[in-house]
Amino acid sequence: MEVYFIRILLFVTLTAVTLGDDGQVTFVSELSSRPAQKLSRYGWYGNVRLQRFHIPEDAAIARWLFSVTRGHGFHCGQHNVTIHIRQGAPPVINPVGLVFPNSTLWSPALSLTLPVTSHSSTTFNLSDPAPGDWYLAAHLPRDDGRIEQKGFPSCSYFFQPQLSIRRAVDTPILLQATPLPQTAAPDRPARLKEGPVMVNCSANGCSATLAAPPWNTWLRVVVESVHDNRTMTFSITSNYTVGCKPKSVGLIGDDDFRKLRSNNSDSNSTSAGNSSAATDAVALSNSSLSSSLLSSGCVWSVPVLSEELDVLSLRFTPVNGPNVNVTHTHPTLLSYPLQTYSSGGTLNLQLTLNTTNITLGNSSSVVACLSPWAPVLSLNHSQPCRTALFLGYGVRVNSSVPKAVVRLPFPQSATWYLTLQLTCNSSDCSNVSMVSVVPEVHISACVEDCGTYGECRLLRSYSYLYSACVCKAGWSGWGCTDDSTALSYSRQVTAALLLTLSNLLFLPPIVVAARRCYITEASVYLFTMFFSTFYHACDQPGVAVLCIMDYDTLQYCDFLGSVSSIWVTILCMARVRDTLKYTLFMLGALLIAMSMQLDRRGLWNMLGPVLCAVLAMVTAWVYRGVRRRQCYPPSWQRWVLYLIPGLSCALIGVCVYIFAETEDNYYYTHSLWHVLVASSVVFLLPPKEKNREAWGWARGWSWSWRPRVCGYTLCQSSKEELYTVT
Repeated sequence: MEVYFIRILLFVTLTAVTLGDDGQVTFVSELSSRPAQKLSRYGWYGNVRLQRFHIPEDAAIARWLFSVTRGHGFHCGQHNVTIHIRQGAPPVINPVGLVFPNSTLWSPALSLTLPVTSHSSTTFNLSDPAPGDWYLAAHLPRDDGRIEQKGFPSCSYFFQPQLSIRRAVDTPILLQATPLPQTAAPDRPARLKEGPVMVNCSANGCSATLAAPPWNTWLRVVVESVHDNRTMTFSITSNYTVGCKPKSVGLIGDDDFRKLRSNNSDSNSTSAGNSSAATDAVALSNSSLSSSLLSSGCVWSVPVLSEELDVLSLRFTPVNGPNVNVTHTHPTLLSYPLQTYSSGGTLNLQLTLNTTNITLGNSSSVVACLSPWAPVLSLNHSQPCRTALFLGYGVRVNSSVPKAVVRLPFPQSATWYLTLQLTCNSSDCSNVSMVSVVPEVHISACVEDCGTYGECRLLRSYSYLYSACVCKAGWSGWGCTDDSTALSYSRQVTAALLLTLSNLLFLPPIVVAARRCYITEASVYLFTMFFSTFYHACDQPGVAVLCIMDYDTLQYCDFLGSVSSIWVTILCMARVRDTLKYTLFMLGALLIAMSMQLDRRGLWNMLGPVLCAVLAMVTAWVYRGVRRRQCYPPSWQRWVLYLIPGLSCALIGVCVYIFAETEDNYYYTHSLWHVLVASSVVFLLPPKEKNREAWGWARGWSWSWRPRVCGYTLCQSSKEELYTVT
């Protein structure tokens, strides 16, 4: 028996992708690629590497080539790279199984796992792909929390996708009620698509029905033969019927701008005291208008105003006012077109039942269905909220639950339809035939602005903008609402006290430096202690935060003071002449300030000054040792009691800072870093110079100022201590 597979696929053209008149289909190939990007371990959505590809309408096959290359360096072992694929919007992912905010709905995207050794690649084929933008998101496994210092060698993986498209340029178009003879060959590639309609056909023929197809787009029909080495000839016909035509409510002819101007003037002149009266007036006018339409039309289409407020901020408002009338006889339809630039945010729907003048019965409720590409034109207790090819999102409001909220992160760039209808039994419908609801639909960057323990950040992939939440204080999840690993308030306070009070360990170096007449060094230590204390007080992730000035300023001064303290301490140990020492102090401070402005977390910003200062110190010590023909410093007590303990503290502190810090133990390890660095300064500072007086003035210096009394100069003889008047 001859059997065919008829698949009505998702978005593309209402066509028959089969052989042409000459027995062959003409294909045109296109290739696109993206630069390689370094992958990161997943901690939040900002660690994902997002790529966007565009697929045309007549694409028959899309083939992705995913290449992952491991960089040279340490032995990194084998890791898995996860790749998520979604059409129309960036994929919503949850690789670590966190909790989403309340009323947040999402569908998992197609995911692939690619094991990586030194170089790995894989292909992914998609037949008859939906036209439009396709998004790829790639990342490494979950972040282990270790804080990697910038500039140190680490494992690196680079991800590069390539897309090859085969376009069927001579695809015939099925016309209404016109048979189209075609031929199906057995060597056609398999058609893989989510949710197709498949019908097995015999020699007697078959038919497939697709209710509620997508609006304003084409549909593709694929016919396949399952027999080997046989070519099937068949005839295909398409028919479609228009069961319902939406009727606009409230706007006639050129009333659009007049209605908008009247709404704006009413909103500007209406105060808070009579806003409810204005709302009732609008509802009354809509009620009278809708009553006249009860006998005509099967769907009421309400015009919607779209206002772009900011980046990833879009608001939709019904033109006739916030209240929308809903009846049990006909559904009410509102459409919300979303462009590509809106798919990187969150689609928010809040439906509120207006119970001011009307009370619903216990069995009555307003049912709403939010669906992309096509509306659901029949809503009842048994009808699901879905179209032929897409699943919608349904909500319900009644007298006991007058408000419902739905949030959709990364909505697809398509026209979304909101269908509203009153459902009730015969007795309730006779009492209340029409109710008023307030649908509030808007696009926001993040879900509820990421809450108290999160920050909404705007991300960019080339020219495409999207947003995500970065959480703090141990909170996690898409909207920073998962408190499974959250820090308690007492732990937040403890962390803040550890990081701030540990800087008080710089008081001993300040006192020691001042007593040994190193006033410049003591000033640098005081600067470091002050700004490190208040920087960490401002850098806290929770609610125990204190910022005395801008965060960026505090961070810059903390980094500058830390490196400058190391610089002046090592130069002070070199025991060079004052003129050279203070010149190096000033020159180093200027260069460190410049490098901190360029890259504060760079490896060479700290390593460069340290190496230069150590080189100067070693040169000075070797020069003194050669001249004196003995080791410098000459005293073994200086080495055993001061230099070796100081160097040990500094070395342990550096190891803790570089290798031991993680996000979980940061409060303890970084506080230990403060203690060890401050302790090393106490041991490493050299003793007081013999020819240095208090406040650091070397002997041999004299004041050039002489007082003048009544026009005469008082002269002092340092030898005879005699005063004469000249």
